[in-house]
Amino acid sequence: MAYASGPVATLSSQVLLIFLLQIAVLLGLAHLLGRAATRLAMPAVVGELVTGVLLGPSLLGTLAPGFAGWLLPARADQFHLLDAAGQLGVILLVGFTGMDMDIRLVRRRSLTVVRVGLAGLLVPVGLGAAGGLLLPDSLVADGANRPVFAMFLGVALGVSAIPVAAKILIDMHLLDRNVGQLILAAAAVDDAVGWSMLSVVSAMATTGVHGGDIAVPVVSVLGTVLVALVAGRPLVRAALRFAGAARGGSGCIPVVTVLILAAAAATDALKLEAIFGAFIAGIVVGSSRDFIPDRVAPLRTVVLTVLAPIFFATAGLRVDLGMLTDPPVLAASLVVLLLAVAGKFGGVYLGARAGRLGHWEALALGAGLNARGVIGLVVAAVGLRLGVLGTAAYTVVVLVALVTTVMTPPILRITMRRVERTVDETLAQQLDPAAGTGAHLPGPDVGSRRPQA
Repeated sequence: MAYASGPVATLSSQVLLIFLLQIAVLLGLAHLLGRAATRLAMPAVVGELVTGVLLGPSLLGTLAPGFAGWLLPARADQFHLLDAAGQLGVILLVGFTGMDMDIRLVRRRSLTVVRVGLAGLLVPVGLGAAGGLLLPDSLVADGANRPVFAMFLGVALGVSAIPVAAKILIDMHLLDRNVGQLILAAAAVDDAVGWSMLSVVSAMATTGVHGGDIAVPVVSVLGTVLVALVAGRPLVRAALRFAGAARGGSGCIPVVTVLILAAAAATDALKLEAIFGAFIAGIVVGSSRDFIPDRVAPLRTVVLTVLAPIFFATAGLRVDLGMLTDPPVLAASLVVLLLAVAGKFGGVYLGARAGRLGHWEALALGAGLNARGVIGLVVAAVGLRLGVLGTAAYTVVVLVALVTTVMTPPILRITMRRVERTVDETLAQQLDPAAGTGAHLPGPDVGSRRPQA
């Protein structure tokens, strides 16, 4: 085999060198800030998100632009390499989150999940779209259609972030609580419907809306779930049995990884979000009788402590908070933030109460689903790329994503103190005394499968 030499090899070597330094700096600082966040009674994910903000244009890019430009160059090949590492982390994180879903609980409360998910999506979408029609013209990108801008803003305010919600629940040891399960299930509904709406709005911004633009994402979502139920279950069962035949079940880690990545690739090919496929694959794997969580515990540890922090730190690199020094942008940010929080809490609360959940359970669900996190950043980036959002509007959406993520843990902690444990939750607590107490850091035991009710 012939290997590249000369200038091409030199460029590849430089790209690799910078990539390794990027990973070392991001992971090291994310670990330190994550520990600092836990000392402040906040989940580690908050410190991990702040890592990227500090190393991005908001701070390092302003104080030391030369060094920032060398460590984090804007070249596509360099950034895509770092972004790929982060995407691998979030896909596996969401896959493990799906494995920890209590399917029996979701089935028992499926109507509640749908009510919470849809109400928590549609109410903030409506408020965001109304706000988009009234915001100053300076926030609308040149040449952008005002109704399309308003719809895009509505979608940005309506989405919830499964990866961020999952990491917060893991960090706070709430994944074994029924409310935590309902948060993830409702976020999955948000994700499926929200990304379908984003596909339609994106089509409105480019070629206009046709019947297929609406039908394709809907059919793709329903088809994905149907294929997972019909063909996915026997395939996963056979794969897990094959992996378990190896000595000590050592084949489970590569087999589970392949299943999650393949499902993510499939939904990405369908123009859906890759994390949606990973989440569905995780649910199918975790609900299989042949799945033994302890066999993938080493991979879980690597994902939670290495790959996921890289993803959250990388997401913050795109944020530039310097534009908030402009008073009109700051004022618009505060108004949009108020609409986002009021819409999400109001919609989720109405859906939860309609599903006969208690007052504090409804507020806890609202807190968990209020985090837009990196999904909000992704929607903002799509709007910027399509020319629907200007730089100022992009900054507004980014601020909403960051603030709603930071405010989620303290509100969730306050509300969950008033939610009584059920019988199955008490049993899970007895089997794992550290669960839900914050007594241990995320590791192989965190998020282990709960006793079935």
